Amino acid sequence: MSSQNSAFSGERRASAADWRAVARRIEHTSLRPEATPAAIAELCAEAREYGFGVAMVNACHVASVRSLLEASSVKVGVVAGFPLGATLTGVKVFEAQEAIRLGAQEIDMVVNVGWLKAGARDLVGSDIRAVAGAVHARGALLKVIIETALLTDDEKRLACELSEWAGADFVKTSTGFLGGGATVADVALMRRSVKIGVKASGGIRSASDAIALLEAGADRLGTSSGVKIVRELRGENPA
Repeated sequence: MSSQNSAFSGERRASAADWRAVARRIEHTSLRPEATPAAIAELCAEAREYGFGVAMVNACHVASVRSLLEASSVKVGVVAGFPLGATLTGVKVFEAQEAIRLGAQEIDMVVNVGWLKAGARDLVGSDIRAVAGAVHARGALLKVIIETALLTDDEKRLACELSEWAGADFVKTSTGFLGGGATVADVALMRRSVKIGVKASGGIRSASDAIALLEAGADRLGTSSGVKIVRELRGENPA
């Protein structure tokens, strides 16, 4: 266990310091296609109230989210090439650039899973590197979603290796849209594979899920259940 995650173990799990520290690592997320502007505004209000680190949304909402979170510590995150990762590299680059222009500070891109499973290292690496260059040129961070549920362990390690080589700031487990989410085993494997950040995402619905993933080595948690998780950590009724 890394020293930065050791605070989330033992008797201190439910302390006030812990819930605030966990909240800062949560990326409060709404990526469903049916999300309305009112639902996104509620997401932003919750992110402010609970002290979440990032509000993660689809690109069509980025300008309004940036406005709603103005003067707060909550960062704006947007997905690119989501959820399949199979779009053209140039489209991912443009999508990331436009999102940043409109106010995004962090971009989560989906790896091209077909290329990865074919062992096409050059194609996967150049895809990530192109987006990383565009994102970093504009002062933002890049997270690469590797979609662990579709990969073997060797493919997960390769995805992590290529993401780090290409300049990504984080590797991320899942979109949550393709049949699987974050597991302790996958997060631990990813943590051993890279020196960059690790984001666990998909299926994180309780405080116990969150703590287990942090202890396994996650630096960030992507979830739509952030409010429930924090309320559980504070000893409140999460309903």
